[in-house]
Amino acid sequence: MKLLLHTCCAPCLIYPVEQLKKKHFKVTGLFYNPNISPLAEYDTRLNTLKDYSRDIKFDLIVGKNDCNNYLNLVAADAEKPQRCNICWQMRLKEAAQFAKDNNFDSFSTTLLVSPYQDQDLLKITGEKVAEDTDIEFYFEDFRPGFREAQERAKRANLYRQKYCGCAYSELERCKKSVKP
Repeated sequence: MKLLLHTCCAPCLIYPVEQLKKKHFKVTGLFYNPNISPLAEYDTRLNTLKDYSRDIKFDLIVGKNDCNNYLNLVAADAEKPQRCNICWQMRLKEAAQFAKDNNFDSFSTTLLVSPYQDQDLLKITGEKVAEDTDIEFYFEDFRPGFREAQERAKRANLYRQKYCGCAYSELERCKKSVKP
């Protein structure tokens, strides 16, 4: 079964790709993350993912960086969880459409490995996108492998980011670190 895996970064790829391959999926990655800013952060995550993909012989497709469209979509509702859901819809819709257009059987996302994401809302979003695009969304809770994958990424010297990628989450992270 051919599965297109929306891939946000190298550390988040480690566990899901291994689990999917154990289940005999033929997995291809799609890096489509127009939410990531600034551009230097986007490039660092992408280059780390390309290097890791090459090391593990993982097929990776790089989508367009459509940051203007992302910013236009979330600008009207930039609070959590609305902006996250808008962002997930945008990225999963792109993955689903690519999967459908390129004869994949299903699609999924490495976002399902993160304990920082709303798993229930992400599942609902994936299922809605699947219904709208007429291709299966494969859901699996990959969170049990998150900590181990982060440790492996650290040992492998893979770049590990400190925020989801969007400017809003970076601002929230910075505000938390400022002591009054």
